[in-house]
Amino acid sequence: MHRVTLIPGDGIGPEVAEAAKRVIDSAGIEIHWDICNTGEALLKEAFISLEQNRVALKGPITTPVGKGFRSINVMLRSKYDLYVNLRPIMSIPGIKTPFNGIDLVIFRENTEDIYCGIEYMKEPGKAEAIKTITEYASERIARSAFEYAAHHGRRKVTVVHKANILKMSDGLFLETARRVSKAYPMIKFEDIIVDNMCMQLVTKPERYDVILTMNLYGDILSDLCAGLVGGLGFAPAANIGKDMAIFESVHGSAPDIAGKGIANPTAIILSGAMMLDYLGEKQGAERIRKAVLKTIEGQSVLTADMGGTAATKEFTEAVINNL
Repeated sequence: MHRVTLIPGDGIGPEVAEAAKRVIDSAGIEIHWDICNTGEALLKEAFISLEQNRVALKGPITTPVGKGFRSINVMLRSKYDLYVNLRPIMSIPGIKTPFNGIDLVIFRENTEDIYCGIEYMKEPGKAEAIKTITEYASERIARSAFEYAAHHGRRKVTVVHKANILKMSDGLFLETARRVSKAYPMIKFEDIIVDNMCMQLVTKPERYDVILTMNLYGDILSDLCAGLVGGLGFAPAANIGKDMAIFESVHGSAPDIAGKGIANPTAIILSGAMMLDYLGEKQGAERIRKAVLKTIEGQSVLTADMGGTAATKEFTEAVINNL
């Protein structure tokens, strides 16, 4: 039996987290769930649970904009050195988008860059923030991306940067990735400037396979790519370190629909499947992915954001019935 920390989050978080839990349990995977709420409990109970279980499934948590506390998501990644942010992006049959056949994976360095949170008011009316890039962090995320490509039949890694302007920081990341690539001659290496990459992704996304980039660019590009396949409601994610991993839905907490029972739980269900892969339950993970795809492709039980009228629980039941 596996022990997993479940952090429901806030807003629609508890609703979609419960959906994922039900699907995983119905797939026959034996898991003891340690359920930890947000707020003060997150800083106490969840830390204890995470440090014991080393694996978590997390719903969305609201972060104030422009003021208030630091992002709990960023804090968890930093505290536990979860240096890989892994975001698979795949077209889903039944979801109408301008593109078909998208199948790419984003590797985002998760612990440094501007997200270190080193910012201050230098003088009234002038704020400064420090961007930190190290060879150590760049090398380990690059190696993770190339290892993934080598073991998953991927043929190309594209490094996204702004080294034409940020010659030292982004230049260090780019050159470190280039050096790492030489150990993987079977994987094609290419690099592209981040603004050009944005244009390429919204015109020719099928050209890309594995995308490797820094924290800020990865945050932006992963949401852009989610939009190519229907939105964040279909985008699973993982934060992985040396011996701990947190799997999460990366969409917002959607307080406007919280408690109405109409949220789309697809993202966190697919994140749960990623978690099962990590735990070695690959058969169960594949069953869940196929059940989700079958449910959506069937078009009869869809939540409102997919063009249907089904409630969260109805969609969840349909996925369970398709296991």
